[in-house]
Amino acid sequence: MTTTAAIIVAAGRGTRAGPGAPKQWRPLAGRRVIDWTLDAFLAVPGIGPIMVVLHTDDIADFTPPQGVQTCIGGATRAASVRAGLEALVDIAPDNVLIHDVARPCVTQHIIADVIAALAIGPGAAPAVPVTDALWRGSNDKVSGTQDRDGLYRAQTPQGFHFAEILAAHQSAPGDAADDVEIARAAGLEVAIVSGHENNLKITHSPDFQRAETILRGTMDIRLGNGFDVHAFTEGDHLILCGVEIPHTQALKGHSDADVGMHAVTDAIYGAVAQGDIGRHFPPSDPQWKGAASHIFLRHAVELAREMGFTFGNIDCTLICERPKVGPHAGAMTAAMAEILQIDPTRVSIKATTSERLGFTGREEGIAALATATLIKE
Repeated sequence: MTTTAAIIVAAGRGTRAGPGAPKQWRPLAGRRVIDWTLDAFLAVPGIGPIMVVLHTDDIADFTPPQGVQTCIGGATRAASVRAGLEALVDIAPDNVLIHDVARPCVTQHIIADVIAALAIGPGAAPAVPVTDALWRGSNDKVSGTQDRDGLYRAQTPQGFHFAEILAAHQSAPGDAADDVEIARAAGLEVAIVSGHENNLKITHSPDFQRAETILRGTMDIRLGNGFDVHAFTEGDHLILCGVEIPHTQALKGHSDADVGMHAVTDAIYGAVAQGDIGRHFPPSDPQWKGAASHIFLRHAVELAREMGFTFGNIDCTLICERPKVGPHAGAMTAAMAEILQIDPTRVSIKATTSERLGFTGREEGIAALATATLIKE
């Protein structure tokens, strides 16, 4: 069985990325750059061990995950790779993949393609064909052009038969742009496999934002609508959006009949395609008789968060002639925001009349319409 190890070169200081910690330790989409890179290789079956080559200042502060080992690198990239190769001598894998830690967006597909190519030849590396026009320049002026035919932008991981690339590095006279340069100087043939534009190397500060966009993937934005109606009945108060309001009548319902909160709850369930209140809290179940509506809303909020969503905003319109909502809108907003666990500026509670038309115009009840925006990044 062919064995494949990986070397992650992470000993550099990354000064071109601007002030701050070396780029491999900086946050990226909620994690560190190095964490994304390691996970990409840990997810590929059959790779191991993974040797992370670190600067002497960093090695004491890094706790390697299972299957990951560390060693101390050198003053140049080539020296660090050589140190990683020599740390694998006792294991002596058949193949080795050498990857820059600053390429956290590498895909399992690219890694697998490089490994597959090593079954045919001693070396393989991903690359992207150059498509832009190329110029030569001097003193900020174009001094000539360069034919782009046959030119590629090199990426990593660059894979090799272990014994051959170890010998190539040990005989190399100095530093090199990458391991392909050292391999070719030693007479090794290197196959080109398809790279990807997203497999960028974080070099300068703006690269972090581009990498974060790639790693977070396409944003999932959901909209849900909720509509509810409750009739008036005898009473001296009613509850709207969590606030008790004195009134000449109450609202009739199996629960506390909070028509606004019910509409918002259904909007959230709708956004995550989880039905409505009746599915989760059947009115035929006596345990929900007279229940406070915040129970339903909290359930919808927790369900949405468990599914990975955050709240963009909530908009609720109450449709009634009376009571007047305006004096209570601030308290309603605060009550709803607390349950939703979002800033009150993301909650809109407002009211309108139906111009004396229909059942709300005849003051037979109250209707509510709500919209919820949920976001998964």
